[in-house]
Amino acid sequence: MTKLQLPTPRWSLPLLEPSRYKGAKGGRGSGKSHFFAEMLVEEHVANADLQSVCIREIQKSLKFSAKKLVESKIQDMGVSHLFEVTLTEIRRNDGQGLIIFQGMQDHTADSIKSLEGFDRAWVEEAQSISSRSLELLTPTIRKDGSEIWFSWNPDQPDDAVEQLFADNPSAVLVHVNYTDNPWCPDVLREQAEWQRKRDYEKFAHIWLGGFNTKSDAQVFAGRWRVDEFEPGDDWDGPYQGLDFGFSMDPTALVRCWIHDGKLWIEYDAGDVGLELDDTPRFMMERIPKVERYVTRADSARPESISYLARHGLHRVEAVDKWSGSIEDGVEHLKTYDEIVIHARCLAMQEEARLYSYKVDRRTGDILPKLEDAHNHRWDAVRYALAPLIQNDDYQSHFAAMAT
Repeated sequence: MTKLQLPTPRWSLPLLEPSRYKGAKGGRGSGKSHFFAEMLVEEHVANADLQSVCIREIQKSLKFSAKKLVESKIQDMGVSHLFEVTLTEIRRNDGQGLIIFQGMQDHTADSIKSLEGFDRAWVEEAQSISSRSLELLTPTIRKDGSEIWFSWNPDQPDDAVEQLFADNPSAVLVHVNYTDNPWCPDVLREQAEWQRKRDYEKFAHIWLGGFNTKSDAQVFAGRWRVDEFEPGDDWDGPYQGLDFGFSMDPTALVRCWIHDGKLWIEYDAGDVGLELDDTPRFMMERIPKVERYVTRADSARPESISYLARHGLHRVEAVDKWSGSIEDGVEHLKTYDEIVIHARCLAMQEEARLYSYKVDRRTGDILPKLEDAHNHRWDAVRYALAPLIQNDDYQSHFAAMAT
């Protein structure tokens, strides 16, 4: 009996338990396909009669299938003597075991019945699988104990595979990125870091497995970038702003500067479910000397501001709101030549990518209305710069009266 000892990444542990549907989604370099290929070979070593199909939505040739990866795992695991690799499939030598590779678009309602006796189906590039294909596949793989595996790089939230796993009690899903892969090659890590600084939106989609968002709807599209920097003595600031969390929303605090016509966001800190009692310590641990500078916060929470001022954040003060203050604040932020977000401010970068205008669901038109989502740190930035924004508003109002 062949015994295998395979190194298992921590992120994959939930996928080792039996489940009707198993999914691993995320960015490049995470090892999703390598894990499923190894698990497939391992199960075929343990069961000489197991039958599996590896599927893509479109498979014009085996060159673009998982066959080469599965073959390499068979060799690396030292079990080549158990398998016969042919041009189109992989067979177990001492049983009825079989691994085949197919495209779903080649199947009809009649032809899909050929897979009814299979034990495993692994769907690669599952972000491309159509609703029709899932409707054909999922009831076909029906054998007792059968499983359907999915690996994919997310594209759109309404993709068929995303809907399949949404609130599905028969499914186990993990999100994994290159940062979770202990065997990720250094060359990929370097490439990811380069992409992060060059174009965070692409980085988040390609390397962090975020959805491919519409950049045209992004509030600050083309106006921000990621970099490392150290504020100089001649920089204006720091300006600090605090947005209080409500229910499931995070409490968020930022520190930013103004220099050379640019807005520089140096620190951000925040968390969901952060108790007011824990907020001063939490912020002081994450933003150096935060208590020494003025922090401007939402005036709707005077009791919270008073509490923080008595418990460490001594220079917290309320900022006024006015009709249109959010829109005025966003327009003020757009007046800077550029917004530079420090590389350590990961949550700020994510909000910059996702903060968007509303889009008409029927026409796809971008509307002049802000989505009330992914904006907590941007609200904190607006509070931090409130005196400058109010000055802009006053000057605009005065100019309008003068005309």
